[in-house]
Amino acid sequence: MIQENDTDRRYPRTVALTADLIITGGGLSGTCAAITAARQGLKVVLVQDRPVLGGNASSEVRLWVLGATSHMGNNNRWSREGGVIDELLVENMYQNPEGNPIILDMILLDKVTSETNITLLLNTAVYEVEKNGPDSIRRLKAFCSQNSTAYHLEAPLFCDASGDGIVGFLAGAAFRMGAEHAAEFDEPMAPDTDYGELLGHSLYFYSKDTGVPVKFTAPSFALDVSKEIPRFRNFKANEHGCQLWWVEHGGRLDTVHDTERIKWELWRVVYGIWDYIKNSGKFPEAETMTLEWVGMIPGKRESRRFEGDYMLSQRDLIEQRTHPDAVAYGGWSIDLHPADGVFSELQPCNQWHSKGIFQIPYRCLYSRNIKNLFLAGRIVSVSHVAFGATRVMATSAYTGQAVAMAASVCKAKGLLPRDICEQGHMDLLQRELLKSGHYIPEVAADDERDLAGQASLAASSVLHFREFDVSETIWKPLDISAAQLLPLNSGQVPVFALSIHASADTVLDVELRCSARKGGFTPDTLLARQTLSLSTGMHDIKLDFKVSLEETQYVFLTFLKNARISLPFTQQRITGLLSVYNGVNKKVSNNGRQQPPAGLGVDDFEFWCPQRRPEGQNIALKLSEPLRQFGPENLCNGIDRPVLQPNAWVADPADTDPHVTLSWPAPQSIDRIQLIFDTDSDHAMESVLMTHPERVMPFCVRNYRIEDASGRVIYQKEGNYQTLNTITFDPPLRTDRLTVYAEHPSHHVPAALFAIRCYGGDR
Repeated sequence: MIQENDTDRRYPRTVALTADLIITGGGLSGTCAAITAARQGLKVVLVQDRPVLGGNASSEVRLWVLGATSHMGNNNRWSREGGVIDELLVENMYQNPEGNPIILDMILLDKVTSETNITLLLNTAVYEVEKNGPDSIRRLKAFCSQNSTAYHLEAPLFCDASGDGIVGFLAGAAFRMGAEHAAEFDEPMAPDTDYGELLGHSLYFYSKDTGVPVKFTAPSFALDVSKEIPRFRNFKANEHGCQLWWVEHGGRLDTVHDTERIKWELWRVVYGIWDYIKNSGKFPEAETMTLEWVGMIPGKRESRRFEGDYMLSQRDLIEQRTHPDAVAYGGWSIDLHPADGVFSELQPCNQWHSKGIFQIPYRCLYSRNIKNLFLAGRIVSVSHVAFGATRVMATSAYTGQAVAMAASVCKAKGLLPRDICEQGHMDLLQRELLKSGHYIPEVAADDERDLAGQASLAASSVLHFREFDVSETIWKPLDISAAQLLPLNSGQVPVFALSIHASADTVLDVELRCSARKGGFTPDTLLARQTLSLSTGMHDIKLDFKVSLEETQYVFLTFLKNARISLPFTQQRITGLLSVYNGVNKKVSNNGRQQPPAGLGVDDFEFWCPQRRPEGQNIALKLSEPLRQFGPENLCNGIDRPVLQPNAWVADPADTDPHVTLSWPAPQSIDRIQLIFDTDSDHAMESVLMTHPERVMPFCVRNYRIEDASGRVIYQKEGNYQTLNTITFDPPLRTDRLTVYAEHPSHHVPAALFAIRCYGGDR
């Protein structure tokens, strides 16, 4: 028994924790930051005011995770984010292809608690900041409602990934809320007050079919949506979860302090929607459906944005400007919503895409006036317009990983965040990020400590691609324009050959295109065109465009829409080769072509996007000269995905024992090997609601082994599905030769590998 006499005042239990880095916010940005920092040896405290991790991706909100891939509805090829967020999405794909948000919660908790350097505080809210002076944080005070414990959290470095920026706000960090005037950053897309300056919150619900009639009685607070929601006719009985992202409210309110008020209004809307679906008589298919789940907290889009040493703006995105301190990237459209949300008569969003991905500079990821405060997630230093693209979760998570690696550099060098730029350590930060599986556009890994770069490389075979396997040809009508993406070296373009079937006499237009931007995937430049007059029946055609390329690049062999034509497709899939289509993807305002109003400051261009598997087969064509871009030299070129070329070693499909060997003139001491496999960075791995046809990407090598110079198996892996595989040796391995044997993933897909890296004990 506990008995305590009356006192004037009682205090909660207080626990003091010290760490190298305190991260506030356990959404995906804070989660990826914590995992990254912990793996770099930093002691981390991750403070999350909710009972689960994931933020808007968690089971509490249930929004799918997306970033630069944008539902595969833009021209950002091979653009899925790398590093920790890639690891999480690939893991979720393997364990949870059905998109169950509870399983995603489990995966995130498992990943964080597996890191011994992370102290995780759930249900714990920061409420006070103590400072060393006007520009430096000393410690945070936080309180856990579940164990009635106060925490005093002290560290030299802090990261605010809290979404609303509670740490930055309490610390006095400079921030903004609402839209800038168009003139400040020369942003034609800057909204006026009629459209509104803030994006609101959304709250989702799930329904299910029980198979028996179900009645629903609406609560007294439910709205009559047929009278109060202008777009009420858009509701469908079979839509739920984040398919109803446009059920949005709060853009005219304070999206921090009015959140509870906004939530109640969204509850009124949600229950009103379900009342309308169940009881209006317009949805007979809903008779056996029940309301399974309604969100308890809304998913927030926008609140505070904090000021760094640089503020990203519209032109950075649309012009794809390069920055010497690039550490991350985005590729979502500039996605702005009317502030009145679901109560607006306007379209629920305005999405305008850039022609490709855009860099995010490091200077956006720390506070300009609080010297030991990093920024991650949706609060980073961007204008309201640029925020429309940077706010999505995979992009936010990527900034978290960049910040954590910067914190590691700060600890190692005794620096504060700004010092990394000012004292010339950006190369180190970028190099360490790339080693962690991160991808930074236009930045290649160049690490003199990577022993693989000093080795001689030899492969058992190399794919010299000349034609696709046509043993299982699939014929498809050319209902929409289709193109085959092919990486070509500089010089004369080869002659293309393929069979075509015409159902009637017709004319087919075939174009050879490329991107005007180096490394881009928007086919906006016409290199040559041929027009073929075809009679009914089968034709074997040759396409000789008589064009010479000045540099290595991807080209689009483009077949313009003609329903009378059928093209042959193959089941064979090869790393770095892809078919794309000039189709429509309404999820991301892709109508086949982006045609913005004059003066908006965005480009007019066509969308050429892949189809999701099991569709999206390659066009079964032949080349007069083989593609010779799949050699083992790609394994050490510092780029781990297709850009100007495949950047992968791909084995000949006929090779029965594909392998690649690294040799040194003298034995090397190796304590770590990294292998980068192809998990199809072109595939958008939506984390919830949407289901996927496969658990493992078909390009990924599942089984491999590594042998030393004596032929001894030093490591073997079966059932791999992850991108980055890191193998450590304690004590270090000593050898002058390593051979990696990689089995073909299937008879349709040859073995491929993007990178091999080897590090010694002095790394």
